[in-house]
Amino acid sequence: QVQLVESGGGLVQPGGSLKLSCSASGSNFVRYSMAWFRQAPGQEREFVAHLTYNGGHTSYADSVKGRFTISRNVPENAAYLQMNSLKPEDTAVYYCAADYLSAVVHTTPDNYKYWGQGIQVTVSS
Repeated sequence: QVQLVESGGGLVQPGGSLKLSCSASGSNFVRYSMAWFRQAPGQEREFVAHLTYNGGHTSYADSVKGRFTISRNVPENAAYLQMNSLKPEDTAVYYCAADYLSAVVHTTPDNYKYWGQGIQVTVSS
């Protein structure tokens, strides 16, 4: 099992940057593929980015490609989402998720067993 806690959210102006962190506790963090999802008010939770556990292959939603970067630091048991050139439409609650020993890029929430509690990101002037 793994427990996930997000941090680093907040209010930022359009065009600005934020870096979200996802701290993991529990064993075998290296065996988890990591993902970020987001959910805006009144909308379904949507896929943002994914990082495979076995080689670090990354995948992104088209809406964030070229602006967001997912990464991890295994010794620190942490995953990150660097968000640049933020837009008002990026405003949402962001969640990290973990998928054990799977290199498949799951883009639907139902495929993830482990979730953080979510953190608010607001992009507004």
